[in-house]
Amino acid sequence: MSPRDQGLWRIFRLPLLIGVVSLIGLVGALLGDGLWDGLGAALLAGGLALATAAWARQRSGTRKT
Repeated sequence: MSPRDQGLWRIFRLPLLIGVVSLIGLVGALLGDGLWDGLGAALLAGGLALATAAWARQRSGTRKT
């Protein structure tokens, strides 16, 4: 399936999700203390996990449609 066959939302939904999760994690960790530090670290790690999973899926050639 070529990029022309995919809609704009299908192309950018995962990068957008990673960006939003990372931004919430950064703001929470910078502005809050205690629980917010842990939550921010978890969200940043979640963004990294999403990016790694997407990269691994792209490298293996299997994509969800």
